[in-house]
Amino acid sequence: MNYSASSVYAEQMYGDKTYFLVRYIFFALMSMAATAPFVLLGTKEFWWRFARGVYFVAIGMLLLVLVIGTVGGGAQRWLKLGPITVQPSEVAKLAVVMMLARFLAENEKKVTAKGKGSFVYGVLMPGGIVGAIGLLVALEKHISGLMILGMIGVAVMLLGGTRMKWILLIAGVVVLAGSGLILVSEYAQTRVNTWLHIDTVDPLGEAWQTLQGLYAIGSGGIFGLGLFGSRQKFGYVSQPQNDFVFTILCEELGLLGAVGMILLFSLLILRGFRIAANATDRFSSLVVFGLIFKVAIQTVLNIAVVTNSMPNTGISLPFFSSGGTSLALQIFEMGIILNLSRYSRMIDKNKRERKKK
Repeated sequence: MNYSASSVYAEQMYGDKTYFLVRYIFFALMSMAATAPFVLLGTKEFWWRFARGVYFVAIGMLLLVLVIGTVGGGAQRWLKLGPITVQPSEVAKLAVVMMLARFLAENEKKVTAKGKGSFVYGVLMPGGIVGAIGLLVALEKHISGLMILGMIGVAVMLLGGTRMKWILLIAGVVVLAGSGLILVSEYAQTRVNTWLHIDTVDPLGEAWQTLQGLYAIGSGGIFGLGLFGSRQKFGYVSQPQNDFVFTILCEELGLLGAVGMILLFSLLILRGFRIAANATDRFSSLVVFGLIFKVAIQTVLNIAVVTNSMPNTGISLPFFSSGGTSLALQIFEMGIILNLSRYSRMIDKNKRERKKK
């Protein structure tokens, strides 16, 4: 699907239809090879230490992008490291999940206790973990990144034992922060205005990508035009291999293909939730839940964006959208889930063997 969506744009820009396909395969294989040892040898204790390390790495990268980051699409969000371009906010999402899981597991009794302690350990301190990274993402004027970080943080805190009244308060703060960011960002205001007034906004200007994406979705009908049969990828949907890859999928595979893709994501997400529910300790459960929730929320938001159910905010579709480092990171996150699932099964097996003895 990635090749079909990207081939025309790749030939126009790079003179090679397989440009994005080769990159996709390279990063996928590289990430799987790098992830395999962690899946086979990792332990809960390793991920416990990894949580703190990746958190501070993420903060460092976010600070660095504000100084030497490259600009694209009207925002400064990328770090160029030789031939590789990295978006630190993607690393930040992983870091928030891992660090929150560690803190909430380490202070489980204090988080769920009654009185002031539950506010300090259930709200202020985990809120600070999310807020420190959220502030740096906000300085990039990265609204979608801030929104996803906030949602992930609230979800993990809720599962970690933070009381519902505090969750509602935090959710309100996140909404206010996002609204304030929109008010001070002309770039964000333009996106919101395009979403609210798609019928009156210049169809050859700000509304172009959204309208062309909707045309692609509508053109597919029930059965689609056939794989590689898209017409909208010929210069109409801008960079169709990225955030709008779902529109090309709908055009080529139709409603049935779209439902099939959603079913695949649903099965992956449900399996992740089951692994989280069966984990042998709170830390593992929260890590798995947070990572699979990240996949779920990005999938939902991407589909919402390309169907104009929310403003165009540049949210990629996990595993489908082009982007080497983001794909590699997603595969690594699935590796963490696989390892924690494998680790939990090994512990259960050892317990059953001891009982037999």
